[in-house]
Amino acid sequence: MPKLNSHIEALSRIAQAITSEQYLEDILRLIVTVTAQALGSKICSLMLVDERKQELCIRATQSISEDYNKKPHLKIGEGIAGKAALQKEPIAIYDVTKEKEYKYKDIARKEGLASLLCVPLIAKGKAIGVINLYTSKPHTFTKNEVHMLTAVANQAAMVIENTELIVRTRIIQEELETRKLVEKAKGVLMKERSLSEDEAYRAIQKYSMDNRKSMRQVAEAIVMAQAVKER
Repeated sequence: MPKLNSHIEALSRIAQAITSEQYLEDILRLIVTVTAQALGSKICSLMLVDERKQELCIRATQSISEDYNKKPHLKIGEGIAGKAALQKEPIAIYDVTKEKEYKYKDIARKEGLASLLCVPLIAKGKAIGVINLYTSKPHTFTKNEVHMLTAVANQAAMVIENTELIVRTRIIQEELETRKLVEKAKGVLMKERSLSEDEAYRAIQKYSMDNRKSMRQVAEAIVMAQAVKER
């Protein structure tokens, strides 16, 4: 396995990517690619938890293997990755083809995978995914390698959490803007058509449903039409 200086360089590159304005998918892909290079990995993959299904699914990998990339999702607690997510602790396996709990031995044999280090991604005390590191030959992972992958997992968890926070903030902002527009549009209809507040809201809602447009689009059109009239 490569030495400490390559580990530090990898963490530095990942840190730079996290502070860049790249899309999440690109950052995650860079994380697994750089990690695979730094630790001499055959395959490195990052899996995230689907909260609704309580499953782990691959979101990024540098592997070109169709069999590996399309393997079925794992339930939390199932297989090595599911167990690492459930226990929130790193798990190292010397030979996955001989490990009772490893689920896809046929794919491992076909792809020439031997050892596995699986580390959970923890955000606010909760496992949101795992990062998997495979070698092509049986390997006993050192403490430094476990620490390196844990540092990578922590960085990945941070960027995912930050991205989700930004998305949630945008959604809340859009909802507030939509409410303001609908209120304005209701005021216009109440004044122009002598409607009650409830009647004005239902009129906007009905037009939205009948014309397959969002409430925001309908409200914007009403407000803009009123602005044109007042010019």
